Amino acid sequence: MRIRSVRAVLFAFVVLILATASFGQVRITVRFGPPALPVYEQPICPGDGYLWTPGYWAWDADISDYYWVPGTWVLAPEVGFLWTPPYWGWDNGVYAFYDGYWGPHVGFYGGINYGFGYFGVGFGGGRWDNGHFFYNRSVTNINVVNIHNVYNETIVNRSESHVSFNGGEGGITARPTPEEEAAARDRHIPPPAAQMQHIQAARGNPEFRASANHGKPPVAATARPGEFREGAVPSREAGGEYHAPAEHGGAEAHPANAAHPNPVHPNDLPAMDKPAPPNTGDAKRDQKFQQQQDKLQQKQTQERQKLQVQQDKEHAQLTKQNANDARKQQVEQKHAQQTQQLQQRHTQQQQQLQQRMAPPANRPKK
Repeated sequence: MRIRSVRAVLFAFVVLILATASFGQVRITVRFGPPALPVYEQPICPGDGYLWTPGYWAWDADISDYYWVPGTWVLAPEVGFLWTPPYWGWDNGVYAFYDGYWGPHVGFYGGINYGFGYFGVGFGGGRWDNGHFFYNRSVTNINVVNIHNVYNETIVNRSESHVSFNGGEGGITARPTPEEEAAARDRHIPPPAAQMQHIQAARGNPEFRASANHGKPPVAATARPGEFREGAVPSREAGGEYHAPAEHGGAEAHPANAAHPNPVHPNDLPAMDKPAPPNTGDAKRDQKFQQQQDKLQQKQTQERQKLQVQQDKEHAQLTKQNANDARKQQVEQKHAQQTQQLQQRHTQQQQQLQQRMAPPANRPKK
């Protein structure tokens, strides 16, 4: 009886988190809030079809620290799709992170003033028209010599706040509008491969950590994903006074993991580490294996994204059907099984490739 009661409490907690995560998937919670958003200039748009994705503070549980993901221009994954930025929200004593996503409408992003058209509600930096994206020159940095689909529309930025989270003491006090609630039920696409690689590259750079830059990252924004040198711009200043946390190690795993000790969705999986370069002593063989490594990692990234999109669709369907708690639990259990099977298959594929790459003398005997 005691085990059943504990499970019931944990499941109720999971349902609560899923309900509060209706505007974006909760990936992680942290006991202390992110730094203020740094002040920076927007790099010039590199070409037609690129949309601005603002910078934000992400969390690295491995080092218990926030790190800055620079704003960048990203090619829209589909015609007509817009970016809804991620955000941090205060919930029951912790700061919860809500994923960003691509969709036909901009959803709720916490009322955070990210600038450059993302002033807390919607997006004023441009719009789609007959399959082409038109840029609002009043809030975006566009070279009209190269890009001609532009217009001018004054967008009033009514807030100079650099606060980076919603709710709680000192946070933004904003609630989703009916339009943002409707956008949460749209079809969503997770960040494409280039955008994910940009995030992982930022995570791997020690200079982007809040404890190292004190809220003023050396690279605040880039012209293209992952290009932290050419076309990159530094922070002008920190958005507010940086306060180091009294204690680290305040992060908790995905709340749903209280009931599911293993990852539930592909977004819960740890970032894929870049394998060590092959070293068989044969340059041509090493080059061939490196190509195989890159190809396998690209394929596995695509498979993660495909499964995440599929599971997001099923979540949206549950919301549309107003499914009961038992049905939601059943679907989450299925998602956990799918994700863990995917993770196991990818691990086996990496191990098999590493075995093939090993010099003959070091290969395991069959």
